[in-house]
Amino acid sequence: MTDLDLPRAPAAAPAQTSLFVTGNFPRRRWLLLLLSVIAGVLVAYAWSADLVDDQIGVNTAHSVLGHDPTAPISGVVSGIVFAFVSGMAGSFTACNIAAFGAVGPLVGQHQTRRDRFMSTIKPLGWVAAGMIPVSAAYGIIVGLVGTRMPQFSNAAIPGISPKIAQAMIAFGIVGTVMVVLGLAAAGILPDPLAGISRRFPNAPLIVMGALIGGFLVGRPYPLFHNLFRRAAETHNPLFGAVAFSLQSIGNIVVMALLFVLLSYGTRGRLQEWMAAKAGRISTVTASAFLVAGVFTLAYWELRLLGRLGYLWWPTAPWNA
Repeated sequence: MTDLDLPRAPAAAPAQTSLFVTGNFPRRRWLLLLLSVIAGVLVAYAWSADLVDDQIGVNTAHSVLGHDPTAPISGVVSGIVFAFVSGMAGSFTACNIAAFGAVGPLVGQHQTRRDRFMSTIKPLGWVAAGMIPVSAAYGIIVGLVGTRMPQFSNAAIPGISPKIAQAMIAFGIVGTVMVVLGLAAAGILPDPLAGISRRFPNAPLIVMGALIGGFLVGRPYPLFHNLFRRAAETHNPLFGAVAFSLQSIGNIVVMALLFVLLSYGTRGRLQEWMAAKAGRISTVTASAFLVAGVFTLAYWELRLLGRLGYLWWPTAPWNA
């Protein structure tokens, strides 16, 4: 009997190393990377902070609160309410867009409505477990340090104020992590969460939550700045921790509702479509992280350096 006559062992199934790295990688991963980079840069070029933050965010908060949300916050209770509402109003962020990259792993194939509901809600609890400690810790720091925080300084060093420097550092870290996660999901880089995921399978969701919480550290969102100023001026670390946590929770409420609608509204068809073709979940996950990560780096690093005159960056006519 020759080697050709021997039965062949079945091919090993792709090894899933973490929630975001399934092992079934996209066939055209380099094309996916190129298209994702182009999309991220185009979104950074077209993104209008005036539309997203001022028009959508401020107007939404005004409709819910019934008064001007940019007015000074008068008390602790109103500050708590403001924190949650402003979080919901500012939910349209790159980090939340990246979270949709986990749609495939989050909404598994379950038959009953209860199972579909639980498979959607439970992961959001792990996202909150990573998000709330970051938000609360930053709120405590703001309450302790007060108005000496970089957000209150416009001094140039040179040309870059401490406020802008903090935003660039915070978003540089967030964007880089998202790009690395996207490259790992596409099979271009080794999975950085493989080791910890073997012991803690939900670690990737906690990391995602930490990224969303970290968004508060750098974002000069007008409504958040109003809350930030209240926490700093009162020197109340407890208020800062609770308020910042509630704003982050409000930030993912819309995401949770969308996840539930996706799970129930499609009656399982989304799950079936995700699982119908090997590599489809990885493609969605990788592209979401890559587009959001490239956008974050391009918008908060290249665009800011361009506005400060350190390099050239095109300005969209509606942002001029």
